[in-house]
Amino acid sequence: MIGGNESCTGGPIPMSYLTCLTYILGEWTGVEHIEDYLSYAVYLLWVLLPLAIVFILPGGLVILFYTSILLLHIYKRKNELKEAYSHDFWAGGKQMLATLWDGHGRIWHGYELHGAENIPKGPGLIVFYHGATPADYIYFMARLLIQRKRYCHVVADHFVFRLPGFKILLEAHGVMHGPKEECVSALKKGCLLAIAPGGVREALFSDEMYTIIWGNRKGFAQVAIDAKVPIIPMFTQNVREGVRTLGGIKILRSLYERIRLPIVPLYGGFPVKLRTFLGEPIPYDPNVTAEELTAKTKAALQALIEKHQKIPGNVFRALMERFQTHKKDD
Repeated sequence: MIGGNESCTGGPIPMSYLTCLTYILGEWTGVEHIEDYLSYAVYLLWVLLPLAIVFILPGGLVILFYTSILLLHIYKRKNELKEAYSHDFWAGGKQMLATLWDGHGRIWHGYELHGAENIPKGPGLIVFYHGATPADYIYFMARLLIQRKRYCHVVADHFVFRLPGFKILLEAHGVMHGPKEECVSALKKGCLLAIAPGGVREALFSDEMYTIIWGNRKGFAQVAIDAKVPIIPMFTQNVREGVRTLGGIKILRSLYERIRLPIVPLYGGFPVKLRTFLGEPIPYDPNVTAEELTAKTKAALQALIEKHQKIPGNVFRALMERFQTHKKDD
């Protein structure tokens, strides 16, 4: 037995510190051949660590969301910029969070925005493909605010409004539940509004084939017709490679359809290249029905996907695009 004051390298047979600690642990626990158990534990750690990392990394977005919420609470309490931004109490807070999220997008994804010139100076409805998380939309919103001084409201699923602590974040950004009347009213006031018709279902159950999952949804088209505004299609390249879901498991799909809660596990958080592309506006036409406008919008969005996304998506290729300067048919 090695005494408490003895050195691991002392004595006639010097031992490494690791061997020494293993010996002491074995004596303390009374377990024979404890080094075999430790070797097995290290092996399991080596095997499972990559798997653990890909499930833990998406948690970084959760941390970023709650950091945003904390900053908004601090901003609200201090309220030092109220006079400078008297026309909009949250204007200073929006700029602060835009800087935070834009910095994250630049560093982690080398985020780029293309086609911003297609956004009209007046109101417009942006229709986008929903990735596994809304991070790409937030990067877009932040870049648009910083570069063009334009703010874009968004329609979110009802469950988002029940997330703990999110009330102040949704209030500051003017996130909407999505009633048609509220959307039409915002557009008639000159706002820019974004919506992903596929919603949570598309986020969770689309895959590396970038399948658009809208079902029979055409309410957004009726909103554009009622508000007499153009529709601008939007797609983010590699959004499915950044974060993926286990939506291919049938029982999870069945469970979602029953309880309508996003309980499908996410994994990834990979620093892939993200580029958001805005297509040419689809102008308002009083003679077009909601069904026809829905079909035109879906075709325009599908065209953006086919032009800018290599299918099927590939995580390694998307990572390598961080080091490439060319883009697919950009």
